[in-house]
Amino acid sequence: MITMTDSAKSAVTRFISSTDKPVAGLRIRVEGGGCSGLKYSLKLEESGAEGDQQLDCGGITLLIDDTSAPLLEGVTMDFVESMEGSGFTFVNPNASNSCSCGKSFAC
Repeated sequence: MITMTDSAKSAVTRFISSTDKPVAGLRIRVEGGGCSGLKYSLKLEESGAEGDQQLDCGGITLLIDDTSAPLLEGVTMDFVESMEGSGFTFVNPNASNSCSCGKSFAC
């Protein structure tokens, strides 16, 4: 379903290790918003929700709700650090359009 680059895995592992709370996984959600209509939302969760799909991605548990799952099929998640800043980027084969920042898309 989702592929995480080594850079993304490393970043998530750093974020998990820096929190004081227990972490059940990283929630990846698609919700309305952004320049193109849909945006990605990431959050470390203390527990999963009923009905979540739980995927093991190289030792990191991804929590995905049923509504977001089809929109995340085949997505590659990366973490990029550059002079302009750092953050997660997504390559989504389901997107018919995306904004220049790579944070939102349309299907």
